Amino acid sequence: MHKLLKDSAIIIIGNEILSGRTQDTNTKFLAQKLLSIGIIVNEVRIIPDSKEHIIECVNKLRIKYNYVFTSGGIGPTHDDITAECIANAFDVKLPINEVAKKLLQDYYKIQNVELNAARLRMARIPEGANLIDNPISIAPGFQIENVFVLAGVPEIFKAMVKDIIEKLKSAKPIKSKSIRIEKPEGEIAEKLASIASNFPNAQIGSYPYKKNLVKGTRIIITHSDILVIDEITKLVKLLK
Repeated sequence: MHKLLKDSAIIIIGNEILSGRTQDTNTKFLAQKLLSIGIIVNEVRIIPDSKEHIIECVNKLRIKYNYVFTSGGIGPTHDDITAECIANAFDVKLPINEVAKKLLQDYYKIQNVELNAARLRMARIPEGANLIDNPISIAPGFQIENVFVLAGVPEIFKAMVKDIIEKLKSAKPIKSKSIRIEKPEGEIAEKLASIASNFPNAQIGSYPYKKNLVKGTRIIITHSDILVIDEITKLVKLLK
């Protein structure tokens, strides 16, 4: 991986994802947004609503990567335990954040809905964390050090991502190019490996496809420098 690029991990939290009842679409959205600003997603984990799992996973990945993004578990119900787990992982308190509380008070007043104890749980923010804006349902996400805690509901998740994406420090935007070779992977694998060895800072992926009776390989070249991509492209096209 190019040393100038930032790396990251995504943690999807929720029993509903693991059971298959709900499909995860947040990973694809976030990974594409991060890639566009020069941040690579190196790892994605889907874990249950388990205190032990969340704390262990967050602590391992926040040391390993530049950024960690979590999705899910910050709502008003009893199994929304992500905020509590993040506070535990960082060994900080989890008080009611007065700014978050005021946001919820104003929002629910307009809705003519009571800010009860369950809803007030969404104002619990680990000490030292910064709020992440939520223009959809107001209850904020938060960032503590290099960990970004986002909602699981796709619409809200996307809104939170838009709030943080421009603020993230990154290298050059990452570009990619796709080339189709009408030969199966086995026929081009050795030559492709040779090309890849000459460009260790680029990502060169091969993916087999079949169209009618034709077996081919789709090559995707990824790098931050379009000139490097063009150079690799010329070599890959010679495989045709």
